[in-house]
Amino acid sequence: MIVVGSRGSQLALWQARHISKCLQELGADTLLEIIKTTGDKITDVPLAQVGGKGLFTKEIEEALLAGTIDLAVHSLKDMPTALPAGLTLAAFPEREDPRDALIGKPLRELRPGDRVGTSSLRRAAQLHALNRGLVIETLRGNVDTRLRKLDEGQYESIVLAAAGLRRLGWENRIQELLEIEVMCPAVGQGALAIETRDDGGPAFELARKLDHITTRRAVTAERSLLATLEGGCQVPIGAHAKVHGSAIDLRAIVASPDGQRVVEGSLSGNEPIDLGRRLGEHLLLAGAREILAA
Repeated sequence: MIVVGSRGSQLALWQARHISKCLQELGADTLLEIIKTTGDKITDVPLAQVGGKGLFTKEIEEALLAGTIDLAVHSLKDMPTALPAGLTLAAFPEREDPRDALIGKPLRELRPGDRVGTSSLRRAAQLHALNRGLVIETLRGNVDTRLRKLDEGQYESIVLAAAGLRRLGWENRIQELLEIEVMCPAVGQGALAIETRDDGGPAFELARKLDHITTRRAVTAERSLLATLEGGCQVPIGAHAKVHGSAIDLRAIVASPDGQRVVEGSLSGNEPIDLGRRLGEHLLLAGAREILAA
C-alpha cells in the first residue's frame, strides 16, 4: 500500500487523485492522506507578508520523513529549491500549460482604476509594470472562492494559473491566456512534483516511472535559476524554460513589487543546472540583486 499525502484544497486533491490513478495503473494500491499545511491555515494575510519558504510543504515533508506517508504530490511552484535531508523529487509528470490566465475582462478591456485580484507578488509586479493604472488587490482562497469573489463584482478580473483551471474543468472561464512575454510564469508553474524519501524504496521506484524527461529538464533549469537568485515562492521572480531537442531556452524576469524596476534576460544551453545558474548570475549583475535585497 502506497500512502499518498496531499493538501486538502480542491486542486491539490485533484492532483493527488490523478497521481494515485497513475500509480494504480502501474499495479499499486494507494491510500490518500490529507495534511493541513501552514499556508492552508493562514487565509487572511497576503502570502508575501507571511514570508518563509515551504508554507505549503513543511507539514507534508515532516509526514514523509516520519514514514506516515510514502509519497507526496505538490504543485512544483510551491516547492522550495532546497529539500530536507532524506527527501527527493522522484518524478515530474508531463507539464500542463505554464501560462497565467485572466478571468473576467481580458487585458485589452481593462481600464485605469479597474481592480485585478491576485495573491502573487510576481503577478502583481508584472501587472504594475504594464503601466495601465490598474488597481491590484490581494485575493486569497481556493479557486472556487476566487471565482465567486469575481462573480460578486469585487474585481474586474482575476489572474490564476491556466493549469489549475484546466485540471478543475474551469477552462471555459479563461478570457485570455497571458503570453510568456507579457506575464512570465512562476518557476515550475503547471508542473507537478512527486516527492518521496530518497531511500530507493517501493514508492521512489514507482514514482520514477511517472517522470517526464522533457519536463524534468525544463523545470530543473528554472529551479537552478531560482536557487541562484535565492528566491522563495513569494518573491517577484518569473522563469520559463522551453526544450527543443537537446537545447533549452530559458527566459526569466525579476521585478520590484511596484513594477517600476524590471530586470529580464534569456539564455540557451544544453545543461539545465548550468543554464539556470548562468542566467541567474547574469540577472544579479544586471540589477536583480538590488531588487531582491529591497
